[in-house]
Amino acid sequence: MTTPSHHALAQRLQGLNLYLVGMMGTGKSAVGRPLAEALGYRFLDADDALQQVAGRTIPDIFARDGEAGFRDLETAVLGQIAGWHSLVVATGGGVVTRPENWGHMRQGVVVWLDAPASVLLERLHADPTPRPLLEADDPSARLGELLGQRQPLYAQADLHVQQEGTGPSEVALQVLAGLPSILKDPAAAPPSPISLRQADGTISPSLN
Repeated sequence: MTTPSHHALAQRLQGLNLYLVGMMGTGKSAVGRPLAEALGYRFLDADDALQQVAGRTIPDIFARDGEAGFRDLETAVLGQIAGWHSLVVATGGGVVTRPENWGHMRQGVVVWLDAPASVLLERLHADPTPRPLLEADDPSARLGELLGQRQPLYAQADLHVQQEGTGPSEVALQVLAGLPSILKDPAAAPPSPISLRQADGTISPSLN
């Protein structure tokens, strides 16, 4: 059950989707669930949706179609998601590498979940989920390489949330606390109709 303050925040969002971006291991799915619950939103894992559409697992898509084929499918799925509303969407770590994806996500609010590389490595070592992009002789070095490529892209997000190994619920609260600072209040209507003074001195109502 949401608190009044979160209800008010949901009203200010007016159904805008929230897109969680960040490296693998930042807990986008884990954070997305309590965040969606707090706002009365639905939660969607974009990678799960992609696998349902493809009828294959992500490692299989990478093996058969390569990263380019995976990114094409990811962009198509994200385009469909952008047509919905009131969603918290956990995206794949590389979604930010394509400008088309930013076009879809900019229709909502983009939140970068950030964490130190040491935290990411610890979480990834404990997670049995296959990570095709980390299948390298030195996964730590590969992760550092990906971070170097993607951090400037993640930095284009509307909201940056830095986490230091805190739990998903705590990080969700960080997101909720940060969202009001980036949301614009709707413009207030003028207290009375605006009038225009014509060249001959007469006054007439404005087009408003």
